[in-house]
Amino acid sequence: MIKQSLKGEQQDYTQGSIPKAVFLLAIPMILELSLESVFAVVDMFFVSKLGENAIATVGLTESVITIIYSVAIGLSTAATAIVARRIGEKNPDAAAHAGAQSLVVALIVTLLLSIPGVIFAGDILTIMGASNEVVAEGTTFARIMLGSSAAIMLLFLINGIFRGAGDAAMAMKSLWIASLINIILCPICIHFFGLKGAAIATVFGRSSGVLYQCYHLFKGSGILKFHGRYFNFNTGIVKSIVNIAWPATFQFIIASGSWIVLTRLVAETGGTSASAGYQIAFRNFVFFILPAWGLSNAAATLVGQNLGAKQLERAEQSVLLTAKYNAIFMTFVMLLFLFFATPIVRIFTQDDTVVRYGALSLQIIGSGYIFYGLGMVMIQALNGAGDTRTPTVINFICFWLFQVPLAYFLAKGLDLKSTGVFIAIPAAETVIALVAWYYFKKGKWKEVKV
Repeated sequence: MIKQSLKGEQQDYTQGSIPKAVFLLAIPMILELSLESVFAVVDMFFVSKLGENAIATVGLTESVITIIYSVAIGLSTAATAIVARRIGEKNPDAAAHAGAQSLVVALIVTLLLSIPGVIFAGDILTIMGASNEVVAEGTTFARIMLGSSAAIMLLFLINGIFRGAGDAAMAMKSLWIASLINIILCPICIHFFGLKGAAIATVFGRSSGVLYQCYHLFKGSGILKFHGRYFNFNTGIVKSIVNIAWPATFQFIIASGSWIVLTRLVAETGGTSASAGYQIAFRNFVFFILPAWGLSNAAATLVGQNLGAKQLERAEQSVLLTAKYNAIFMTFVMLLFLFFATPIVRIFTQDDTVVRYGALSLQIIGSGYIFYGLGMVMIQALNGAGDTRTPTVINFICFWLFQVPLAYFLAKGLDLKSTGVFIAIPAAETVIALVAWYYFKKGKWKEVKV
């Protein structure tokens, strides 16, 4: 089954064993995001050798880039939902047509994001609370990263198209290519170009992954085959994509925006050492959360395809089984962070103050990992059904009306400083998991038309 899942052979996920369907989709999706998370940690490992200003630069820049990620993931969510629904209806041509139209939308959005990023890179770092030294050292890095949003956008979006089609292995391979090239080039480029070398390696790696994706979309032999005529602007399809994508985009902007506020609050209340420790902990957090997200993506594909095939009960059973697997995985991660936080952080730095902040944040944030796993599956199940508005409302309430005020109250009101920020994170994620579970069980997602 592992061989079968990695080969990417065409499967019908609307019939047969549900555990097998989850397994065949989840294995490549987990591996896809695992290597991406490996790169995030490797990148921080090499950058951390350049000092705390470099660490802070990368952390602050990537906090802003999460807005680009949000738009990319929003469009990817729409593409996955629509492509999966058409595949479930046994209409691969309509699936390819929808995928091509999502690329048209993505290219337009990319221009609107990358140009201001290049022009105002230094100002953005200043707004994020960076010191003058960090701004001076990191502006070029930020400019390269913010200006390369096309590579981020297309890499996420096209993988969403592949996942919707059930071709999780192709999504895995493209991200592996991007990440491996990143990992190889990162130390080389940093050696020759300093901090901006990390940005150069990242852009080159992601662009290579996009080229691999495009080759298989246009020349490959998979279930999806793109043709030039599919890129002629189709108002009806674009409207459907936008109707699903804009709430999904705001869903992730709401989440990433709250992370930006928390990142700034950590820097403001704890200083550069707390910020650096938090960024190291955050990379490790991402390292283990991305595989869980991969498992959640399997739920989104299964929901979309089974709704398209009118298999409503099978769609629900797929989600519940995936949630069970994710909770088991996240329990092991939680125990790892609770008992081995300090040794993990010491891999990246020997600065005792940074280690202390990093270990503390890793332990506190990691304490809620079971709820992260459950919440992710429920949210992605709703997204896979095309019901992107419900998770958007959940995120707004739980992040902006609960997490951010709680973080400020604990950090400043109770004078817990950065520790208060750390505590607010698992508290909010727990509430999200419970609310998302409630709306999933209500079952209105089964009636959504895309």
